[in-house]
Parts: sequence; structure tokens; C-alpha cells
Amino acid sequence: MQILPLHNKIFELRGKKIMLDFDLAALYEMETKVLKQAVRRNLERFPEDFMFQLTEKEWNMILRSQFVTLENPGKGKYPKYLPFAFTEHGVAMLASVLNSSKAIQVNISIIRAFIALREFALNFKELSEKIIEMEEKYDMHFKDVYEALNYLMSEKEVEKQDKERVRIGFKQ
Repeated sequence: MQILPLHNKIFELRGKKIMLDFDLAALYEMETKVLKQAVRRNLERFPEDFMFQLTEKEWNMILRSQFVTLENPGKGKYPKYLPFAFTEHGVAMLASVLNSSKAIQVNISIIRAFIALREFALNFKELSEKIIEMEEKYDMHFKDVYEALNYLMSEKEVEKQDKERVRIGFKQ
């Protein structure tokens, strides 16, 4: 199983990276209903920081806008109940609840995708901090250059206005 398609199934909501129950069910090659039943039978394994149910507002406004491929809703096409959102820890817990070789293999791929996203975010943050640091350092060095450029630009404007003005006085 490739990791790349999994990145498209991971969303950010409530400040956490999550995966939705129907995406997980598709990866595990089972019905969403079966996955939800297994989770409901083991609710004590899924505290709020492992899994939560989306609110109607989250489902309608936030996540549907992220699904570019959603077609016009038809009967039975999309879940009629609000989906469960699983954090990285919730996905790991699913392996023990579902307990099949397929679930274990899929979970390994999903956890790797979460880790890759986390590493990317850390690298992005480090790069961003480095750029800010360089801007602060070099802006001080180039302050004089910026002032000189601004002065020259303003002189050019004055010369341009001088050429456009009609001269008053005697002409020889």
C-alpha cells in the first residue's frame, strides 16, 4: 500500500490531524457500519482525544469544502449519520479493535503517513523560522540601501514632474 494517497485522507480539525470513519472503512475494505459497530462496542478504548463525532456544522461547512470530488448527493451516496473522526492515536487503537492482518497492515501505513505529515510540518516550521531570522538580520544591513533607493525614486519623480510642467517666463 502506498502512503501518498493517505495524505489526501488526513484533515485538520479542532487543531488535530484526523481521518474519517468512511475513509478508514474503505482502507480496511469493510463497510463503515461494521467499523462503527466495532468502535461502539469498545468505546472505553476511544477517549475524546482518540476519536470524536463531527458536529453538523463541521461536516457541512468545513470538511465538505475540502472534498473536491464530492458529487451531487444522491440517496445512499454519502453518510446520513455524522462521521467519526479518528486522531493518530485513535487509528492506532483501531488495530486492536479490528484485529485482522489487513487492519494491522493498513494501520502501519496510516501511522507512517501521520509521521510523514508531522515531519513535513516540523521542517516547514524550521524553514519559516530561519527565513524570519535572516530577514531580521539582513534588513538591518540593507536599511541604508533601501533609504538610498527610496531617495533616488523620489528624485526621479521630481524630474518627471519638472519635464511635464509648462515653464513660465521669457523664452529666447
